Amino acid sequence: MENYLDINKNSWNARVEPHLESDFYFVDEFLKGRNSLNSIELDLLGYVTGKSILHLQCHFGQDSISLSRMGAKVTGIDLSDKAIDAAKDLAQKCGTDTEFICTDVYNLPNVLNEKFDIVFTSYGTIGWLPDLERWANVVSHFMKADGEFVMAEFHPVVWMYDDDFDAVAYHYFNDKPIIETSEGTYADVAADIVQDYVSWNHPLSDVLQNLIKNNLVLENFREFDWSPYPCFKHVEEFEKGKWRIAKFGNKIPLVYAIKAKKKSS
Repeated sequence: MENYLDINKNSWNARVEPHLESDFYFVDEFLKGRNSLNSIELDLLGYVTGKSILHLQCHFGQDSISLSRMGAKVTGIDLSDKAIDAAKDLAQKCGTDTEFICTDVYNLPNVLNEKFDIVFTSYGTIGWLPDLERWANVVSHFMKADGEFVMAEFHPVVWMYDDDFDAVAYHYFNDKPIIETSEGTYADVAADIVQDYVSWNHPLSDVLQNLIKNNLVLENFREFDWSPYPCFKHVEEFEKGKWRIAKFGNKIPLVYAIKAKKKSS
């Protein structure tokens, strides 16, 4: 679908303001020093002080800035120009040297000439990309020899269900673009926005196999029966900061995480 970038850019631009104002993103607490990263990705990232990190699809930069606060040299990229403007403003207010670039993932090699110790992406990212082979090639392109890739993402099983989790409504595999219209946003369901968007479901095999094809070696793969975000309908917090879909309990995976290393040439 040729114009999916324009459609999704408009969609994410519309979300920036309500997201900045939402409790979901706790901007006031963040400005006071709260780290936005979760235990899932922190465990895989490890010690980042002094390391260079490329953060793909960073939204308005909270995780990028959190990594800067931890001592990393961070570059965040995102499709949404409004998100990147907000990210730059947030970094300035936080006093970090985090850099931000507005571009889509596939175009990044045309605008950035650098290699990184770590390439990082998390939560709700690859579903906006039609082709994971191209994505994995970009990931590999920006990794130093022996560099690391860290990813945390919502599990593809979740995306099979309708919004109310009453029935399996979508194909597990990347069958075709999913073209829909949404009201509100996961961070504020009452937000006065109605936006079209285009997304794709990607099975775990596509994620893993395309990383392998692009010279990455899997070091760690984990699945979790909880989400660090209450971004789905009908969730319950069973432990502080851990949510499950109430009717499913711990029966289905909600998140997976990957750590991979680039093969030495």
